[in-house]
Amino acid sequence: MEPISPSLGQFSISLAVKDLDKSRAFYEALGFYPLELPAPGYGKKWLIMRHGDAVIGLFHGMFEHNTITFNPIDVRAVQRSAQSRGVEFKVTAADGVGPAHALAMDPDNNPVLLDQH
Repeated sequence: MEPISPSLGQFSISLAVKDLDKSRAFYEALGFYPLELPAPGYGKKWLIMRHGDAVIGLFHGMFEHNTITFNPIDVRAVQRSAQSRGVEFKVTAADGVGPAHALAMDPDNNPVLLDQH
């Protein structure tokens, strides 16, 4: 069955970690490698790691809970489509173009982040 909403893009899990260095070492031992990203706080407060198609984000002090993350090309289109089907957002992407994010909670209170870079 074809999806009836805009593409959610890359899927990843954003982990709320207690110690970034220990978490990095653990995931490197599983075969993950850190991506090189020129961004504020990168490598000190947060890190994105990849192993094949699997992507995880390690975030120290930035998230309270582990978060399911999608990186759509158009976060606003995904947000509108989901809202039209009854999804309520705790944080909505502002009107406009370019980078933005939206946050919803699934029925079990798991955070679902739509993050357009």
